[in-house]
Parts: sequence; C-alpha cells; structure tokens
Amino acid sequence: QVQLVESGGGLVQAGGSLRLSCAASGVTFSSINMAWFRQAPGKERELVAIATWWGSTSYYSDSLEGRFTVSRDNAENTVALQMNKLKPEDTAVYYCAASRQATMDEQRYEYWGQGTQVTVSS
Repeated sequence: QVQLVESGGGLVQAGGSLRLSCAASGVTFSSINMAWFRQAPGKERELVAIATWWGSTSYYSDSLEGRFTVSRDNAENTVALQMNKLKPEDTAVYYCAASRQATMDEQRYEYWGQGTQVTVSS
C-alpha cells in the first residue's frame, strides 16, 4: 500500500520560510516521479513543482519567482519543498503526489498525501 505523508506546514509571517517534507512508503521511490501541488481557498489545485525519478526539477507557478526549491532523497524516500520569502498568496494546502509518469497532468498522479496547511500572515 502506497502512503505519502506530508509534514512541515504551519503558520509563518510574510518573508519567512518553511520546509515541507513528504515521506513515501510502499513504492519504489527511486523510480517514481514526485510533485508538489497546492490549493488555495476558493481556487483550483495547481502544480507547484516536480522532481523526476532521474533527478531533474521543474517549477510551474509564475508566482514562485525562484523562492521555492524542490529536492528529493532517494535513500530516505522523501521529497522536500523549501519555501523562502513566503507571501500571503502562498497560503494553501500543499499536497505531495506520485506518478509513474513525469507529467504536469494532475489526473495522472496515482498517489496523494493528505495535505499540509501553510498559512502566511501579512
């Protein structure tokens, strides 16, 4: 059974930093692509970043402006999202997801974590 468990969310002031982590189990982590999505109140879920199984990373929100960094540790079966210079508009529930395909298509992510709340106060 595949499980993805996020941690590291919380409340932070604008300009601060948070590091989200997602621990995977029940899957061959080194051969699966990992992504972070987020869903802000009243908005659709959006793709934030992908870390492919071969180690490349990509970012998909113009608002990130280089503030976020995704990384993975195949030895620890974890993927992280380092978020710096946070803004109130980064407030959202952040989800990690896994797919056997390196894809931007949310529908192709077979496995999802439960989400972790990030709240950025102004």
